[in-house]
Amino acid sequence: MTLSHAGYAKRQPVSIYRAQRRGGKGRSATAMKEEDFVEKLWIANTHDTLLTFTSAGRVFWLKVHQLPDAGPTARGKPIVNLLPLEPDEKVQAVQPVREFTDDRYVFFATRNGTVKKTPLREFEYQLQRGKIAIGLDEGDALVDVQITDGSRDIMLFASNGKAVRFAEDEVRSMGRTATGVRGMKLAPGEHVMSLIVVEGDDDVLTATERGFGKRTELAEYPRKGRGTQGVIAIQCSERNGALIGAVQLGESHELMLISNLGTLVRTRAAEVARVGRNTQGVVLIRLPAEEQLVGVVRVEALGEEGNGADVPDESSVPSDEPPTVQ
Repeated sequence: MTLSHAGYAKRQPVSIYRAQRRGGKGRSATAMKEEDFVEKLWIANTHDTLLTFTSAGRVFWLKVHQLPDAGPTARGKPIVNLLPLEPDEKVQAVQPVREFTDDRYVFFATRNGTVKKTPLREFEYQLQRGKIAIGLDEGDALVDVQITDGSRDIMLFASNGKAVRFAEDEVRSMGRTATGVRGMKLAPGEHVMSLIVVEGDDDVLTATERGFGKRTELAEYPRKGRGTQGVIAIQCSERNGALIGAVQLGESHELMLISNLGTLVRTRAAEVARVGRNTQGVVLIRLPAEEQLVGVVRVEALGEEGNGADVPDESSVPSDEPPTVQ
């Protein structure tokens, strides 16, 4: 599923994007109108419920199948037509949920470094007008929301390339309307860009706005107390630009990389070099000067053979996609 900056949403099978070698030029993920770009990408099952969190700190409920099924050449449907949003309200995070169980929590991270966790059960009862999900201070916004079991390690990544890792139990469970506590101390002008709820000992991939990135062993990120500045995750040099995202992944995973002009690359995790934290990384996607990387998402490998060429497998793309109706 993709959501553009202008609010156009759609879903399409992940299988239409074949894996490419590292540094591939990719293919268009969606049609873009002028001054619009793909802002978010999610992987989900059509039967899942989408907990949709907004800039105003509210949550709405959508079924995946409610999004229009559209091909790469379609923009999709304005999400404002699917949700009763206020004029200045914007979707900030989406989390697919299969069941609302007692042993799970919703973990929040905000742009200004605040974190909070709330029992998942508090989001089971649905209201058409939405519910308050988190109290946000003025000037703050949601970065990401994840479902946890209450016993994980949490990692936050800032735009200056730093990362902090701490135990989830340092954050007590709070109600929906609570603001939360400090998760990361930020330098002036910097913001939290990514949240990772640690799974096993898989590597951490970091990516920057100029299309560079790397894998680093999880063990290189020491667990420290909540609210610290953290350690260097990737060098944010003039070549690299700012950090735009981080994900945890193993050898069997693949990556979806999205630029601000709608270009998408799918590449195997094994194609990305594993190097230390205090380094710049390698090319993940080749971008012209006017284009920037804006998103990185982990996906499960589909086991395709392919030859790793930088051209799309057009035979997998439906040729009779209907035009999008707004």
